[in-house]
Amino acid sequence: MATEAAVASKDAWNGGHSPFNVSYGKLMMWYFLVSDAFTFSALLISYGAIRFSSPNWADPNHVFDAFPVLTETFGWHAPLGFVSVMTFILILSSVFVVRAVQEGHRMNRKGVVRWMFLGILGGAAFLGCQAWEWNHLISGVEHGHGMTIYENTFGAPVAFGQLFFIITGFHGFHVFSGVVFNIIIWIQAMNGVFERRGHYEMVEKIGLYWHFVDLVWVFVFLAFYLL
Repeated sequence: MATEAAVASKDAWNGGHSPFNVSYGKLMMWYFLVSDAFTFSALLISYGAIRFSSPNWADPNHVFDAFPVLTETFGWHAPLGFVSVMTFILILSSVFVVRAVQEGHRMNRKGVVRWMFLGILGGAAFLGCQAWEWNHLISGVEHGHGMTIYENTFGAPVAFGQLFFIITGFHGFHVFSGVVFNIIIWIQAMNGVFERRGHYEMVEKIGLYWHFVDLVWVFVFLAFYLL
């Protein structure tokens, strides 16, 4: 009986199938995302500790009230308006990547190419928005409405600007990396690489990364723009 049980156990495992029922590549991507989540958590916890231990802090409705063209041309201010647009763009790009993954499951190369391209456009647009926001805040120091890692005109500790640029910059680097990865996957999809492999798992793996970047932004948005 013991021998039969051992044989049955060997047949069930046999060293050839993942106990998590996922491929090696997906499993490693999840490991990477979990470790990266720890890094973002440490940064955001540090921000929270400094934020709530300081007697005064910047009002996000006052700091982030500019809107491209409208503010510079007409003097119109929309508290948290522009960052809301940025957030919508990033979430929409994540939806596009979801659609690319779905088309990959259907082995539809044209669908993957189309939706991945839209996801890339969304990521690039988000980076462009973030670049404008950074430039507006840095150049605004001269006019009494801005900040750098060395100066702050909002009556808050310098740490506010330092943490803002470090954390949003670190997230922006992830978005930039994701755009580069998406472009590589998009080119490979156009060239039929995944059809020759017989699956689009790589699209799914990069999709996991892209959704992670999107999720992290929700917490960054909460920390800097709402609290």
